[in-house]
Amino acid sequence: MGDVDPFAELDKIVARSRLAQSRYDAGGSQERYDQAAAAVAWAIMKPRRNQELAELAVATTGLGNVPDKVLKNHRKTLGLMRDIKGVETFGVILEDPASGITEIARPMGVIAAIVPSTNPAATPANNIINALKCGNSVIVAPSPKGVATCERLLTFIHQEFEKIGEDPDLVQMIPSPGSKEKTQRLMEACDMIVATGSQDNVHRAQTAGPPAVAVGTGNVAVIVDETADLNAAAAKIRASKTFDNSTSCSAESALVVVDSVYDLFVAAMARAGGALVEDEAAVVAALWPGGRLSRDVIAQDADRTIAALGLEHLVPEGTEYIAVATRGIGPGHPLSGEKLSRVVALYRAAHFEEAVEITRELQIHQGAGHSVGLHSTAADRPERLARAIPTGRIIVNQPHTFATGGSFTNGMPFSLSMGCGSWGGNATDDNVHWKHFLQSTKIVREIPARAPALEEIFATYWARAGE
Repeated sequence: MGDVDPFAELDKIVARSRLAQSRYDAGGSQERYDQAAAAVAWAIMKPRRNQELAELAVATTGLGNVPDKVLKNHRKTLGLMRDIKGVETFGVILEDPASGITEIARPMGVIAAIVPSTNPAATPANNIINALKCGNSVIVAPSPKGVATCERLLTFIHQEFEKIGEDPDLVQMIPSPGSKEKTQRLMEACDMIVATGSQDNVHRAQTAGPPAVAVGTGNVAVIVDETADLNAAAAKIRASKTFDNSTSCSAESALVVVDSVYDLFVAAMARAGGALVEDEAAVVAALWPGGRLSRDVIAQDADRTIAALGLEHLVPEGTEYIAVATRGIGPGHPLSGEKLSRVVALYRAAHFEEAVEITRELQIHQGAGHSVGLHSTAADRPERLARAIPTGRIIVNQPHTFATGGSFTNGMPFSLSMGCGSWGGNATDDNVHWKHFLQSTKIVREIPARAPALEEIFATYWARAGE
C-alpha cells in the first residue's frame, strides 16, 4: 500500500476552484458578480451570524473581544460594500475614442487568501467580496487558530449562495488540518496571492511564484505636538488603542509627545484611561519573558493585561491601557516595536523636529511604509511629516485604527490589509481593495497621428541649457 498523498485533497479543491472560476467568468455579468459579493456580505453582517462569528473567534483564538469584533465585522463589510457599489468590474469598463483604447475587465483567476488569527472572519470576508466582485474564485488559508471561525463563515456563505443559485466551489478553504506545507502548495498552484499576517507568511507569499499582494508590518507611531487639542487626541488614542484589544496593525504602538505639552498630555491621557508607567525594565521583563511576547498579554482585556504585567496596585482603577516611558529605539529596545497589546511606548521630544526624527527612526526600525499619525492644528505639519517619513499614510487628528483601514469620515478604501510600498517590501502602498483583484485586456485601435514637434518638447529646456 503506497503512501497517502498529503496534498491530494487540496489539489482537488484547487481543481474545483479553477473549474468554478472559469464557469463564473464565462457565465458572468455585473449583476451576478454584485449578487455574489452581496451574499458574502450578508453572510457575515446578519446580526445573529455576526455575533456567533465574533464569539467563536474570541473563544478559539483568545484574541480581542466580542463586542468590538461584532462592530468590526459589520463596519468593515458595510464600508467595503459602499466602496464597490456601482463599480464596473465586468465587460467594457473604459471606452476612450481619443486614444482608441477600449478596456475589458478580466478576473485574476483563482485567489489564495492567507489570513491571520487576529481577524478570522472580517479579513477573509473582505478578500472574498473583493474577489467575487471581480470574477475570481477564492481559497482561504486561515491561521490554525482561525480555522473554526473560517469554517463557520464559509458555511454561512454557502447558505447564502444556495439562495441565489451560486456555485459553492467559488469559495473554499484549505482542508483541515492546515499546515505551512499545504499553504505553500496552495500559493504555488493559484493565480494570485493575497497575504495578510506574519512576515513569514508575507515572505513566503512574495516568493511563491504567482503575483502577490502582501502587506508589511504595522508599528504605528503617533505624534502629539504643541498645537494639538490634547483632550481630543487622548480620547481618540484611547478609542483606537483599546479597540478589539489592540489586535489591529493600525493601533498606536508609540506616542511621541512634544516636551512643552508632555505633562498636560499625560494628564489628558490619564483622564481618558491611559496610565503612565515609568518602570520600563519591569514592563519589558513581564511583556517579553524569555525574549518572546507573552501570550498572557497579546490582545487581552485591560484587567488581564494589567495583571500579567504585575501592575494591579500600581495603576489607577479603570485603567484601559498602559503607556511606558522610554527613549530607546532598535533591536535592543523591544518597546520600540509592535506589541499587539494594550501597551504603548511613550517618547518625549524636545520639539516637533525631534518628534519627526524619533518617528522616522521608529518606522525604519519596524513598520516602514505602513502609517503614522499626527495630532496637530498646524496646517503645514502633515506635509512636512509626509516628506520626512517612509510611510504610505499620514493620519491627521483621527483614531488611527479606525482611520487607516477606511472610515466613513475619510476617503481611504475600507480594507484590513494596508500595503507598505517599497519601504515595507510590498508591491503596493495602497489599502488592498477591489482594484487589486482585477486586470484588463485593452483593445487598441488606430487613431490619427499625434507626433509632437521638437519645439513642443524641448523649448523650455533649450531656453535654459541651449540646443
